[in-house]
Order: sequence, then C-alpha cells, then structure tokens
Amino acid sequence: MSSERKTGWLRIEVPGARPLSARSVVASVLLGTHPPRLPGAALVRAGQLFEIPEGTIRVALSRMVAAGELRGVDGSYELAGRLLERQSRQDTSRRPSMRPWNGLWLLAVVALERRRPAARSQLRAAAAAIGMAEAREGVWLRPDNLDPRSLEPERAVVEDQCWQFTARLEEDPMLLVRTLWDLDGWARVASSLQHAMATVSGALARGDDGWLPTGFALSAAVLRHFLADPLLPAELLPATWPGDALRSDYEAFDVSFRAALARWSRAQH
Repeated sequence: MSSERKTGWLRIEVPGARPLSARSVVASVLLGTHPPRLPGAALVRAGQLFEIPEGTIRVALSRMVAAGELRGVDGSYELAGRLLERQSRQDTSRRPSMRPWNGLWLLAVVALERRRPAARSQLRAAAAAIGMAEAREGVWLRPDNLDPRSLEPERAVVEDQCWQFTARLEEDPMLLVRTLWDLDGWARVASSLQHAMATVSGALARGDDGWLPTGFALSAAVLRHFLADPLLPAELLPATWPGDALRSDYEAFDVSFRAALARWSRAQH
C-alpha cells in the first residue's frame, strides 16, 4: 500500500492496529510515558489528534479512575492496577533480561484437577506473559533463559497453580520450538512494523503532524508485538531473527515520535 494512502485515520497500513477509543488514547499515552503520569490537559490534547471531544476524554478518565486503571493526583492522572502491570510487562519485553541458556527447559504442570474459569484465564495470561507455550492441556514450558526476577507477579501465578520442574529434552529442541511458536509469522510482522516505523519517522521529521495518529497506532502495535516475542535463546532462533533489530528501530522511532508529539502539543497552547 502506498505510504500516502489513508486507511481511516491511518496514513499507512499498520499490522495489528486497533481502533483507538478515548480510553485507548489515554492508555496508549500513559503506557508510553515514564513515569506514567500526565496532566489532564495533556491527555485532552492527545484526544484532539483523533478529533475526540474534551468531554469524551474527561468521561473516559473518570471511568478509568473508577475502574482502578488510573489514579487522579492534583489534576494529573497516573497508571494504576492492571494498566500499571501492563506497563511493567511492556517494559520487560522492550528491554528483556536474558541469561545464557544451559539447555534446560522450565516445565509447569497444572496441579489442581478442578479450577474456576477465572483461575484458568489468570494462568493462561501469566504463562503467556513469561513466554511459556502450552504443549498440551495444563502443560506449559519454555527454555530456561530468562532472569527469574523478571515479571515476578506472573511467575507467582504459575507457581500457585502448577508444579514446576526443569528438564532437558532428549529430542531435537528445534522441532519443539517450531511446533510451539510461529517464529516465521512473528518475523514477518516485525519486518512490516520496521518498514512502517521508517515511513512514519520520515514524515514526522519533515514536520507533517498529520502522521501523529498513525504514530500512536504504530507505537502501540510494536509494543504489543514485543509482548508476543517468546524471547527464546539465540541457539533456538533463525540466524536472521529480527528481535534485536526491531527493538533498536523502536527506540529510535520512539524518540522521534515523542519529539514530534511534544512539538505539536506546544503549538496547541
């Protein structure tokens, strides 16, 4: 698709892009801000990029506070609850803490015969967050190459519901990797996101603020894609794996996008 062709409010096609509601805009802005706190006026201005009225943003802020997703502090709003936990997972996936792989795998087996649906969902989300794949019902595993101190709340959920072991595979681990993770699919999307970041960065560098909404959607899509990276050891990845390159490109894109957003925001005063 041509870089000048619009898809709704998007200037280009962004893999995995989702419609941005008032809540989505607020969440996206704060998830990308460190520390995750901004004045209400700044969040209102972000909504203006998507032609969302101030009243609609204010209602979204009130509802997010009531839902425990935000805290109001002296006219500003900061992430709380599950959104704050999401930022932690997002930051870990953006700059993962990995260690040399010794060939061992982590194995988690559900310990209880009967569990409530909420517990099942909680385990599935927690296991996915730490890059575990379900080999069969109630059996989760991944290579033991991540810092055990990362994502401690998610690890506690797995520990609470499962027996955990370390094991060494007797079969070729590459066969198992290809069965459990769609590496080719992840790499294809990563390549598309890299191309999109280059296009948007170039447009913003030329001062075309009309690309800012696309930048919002693109930033959110890249961060979601990081969360889907299984963070496997290099020994189990294709030689052309784009994980590091995507992260490097995103760091540069984020700097240019945040600078363009700040420039636009100043111009609104």
